[in-house]
Amino acid sequence: MDWKIKQSEVVLKDQWIHVRADQCEMPDGKIIEPYYVLQYPDWANALALTKDLQVILIRQYRHGLGKTIIELPGGNIDPNEAPIDAVRRELLEETGYAFEEILPTSTVSPNPANHANLAYSFLALGGVVDQAQALEQYEDIRVELYTLEALQEMLDQNELPQAMHVSSIYYGLKKLKALGLWQH
Repeated sequence: MDWKIKQSEVVLKDQWIHVRADQCEMPDGKIIEPYYVLQYPDWANALALTKDLQVILIRQYRHGLGKTIIELPGGNIDPNEAPIDAVRRELLEETGYAFEEILPTSTVSPNPANHANLAYSFLALGGVVDQAQALEQYEDIRVELYTLEALQEMLDQNELPQAMHVSSIYYGLKKLKALGLWQH
């Protein structure tokens, strides 16, 4: 079922995106061209909880959607950086919180049809404020704390539009239940 890449050409590459156009051959010999693939860095995010099990979420503007939304903290994994190190760094930069324990929960493909990257998700436990936010030039992020019940209500009401983060929350809550830290 796998396709063969006959040719590949980079059509756009800058600090924000890398797009390539592939000529693909299907197993039956049909040619598909161009087939565009978006090459983003891998991403890492976490369902992050304070020592007293408050959920740490962030609110920021997302231009593709044209809205300010609530989501999990996280971001790009730098070249040669382990996903767990990236999430630890992103949590500290975006929220100012450091964590006693960070556990992997899932690895998913944001869109396997045309994205070449992966999203790594974690459960971060025992968060305490360690520093002020250290935001990047184009970041404007508000940190907000919620109860686990409020998070569940946001899920039930479809108030979290970031699909990968909904997946991360699902796996994070599953891990919390397995650890005996939440009984919902």
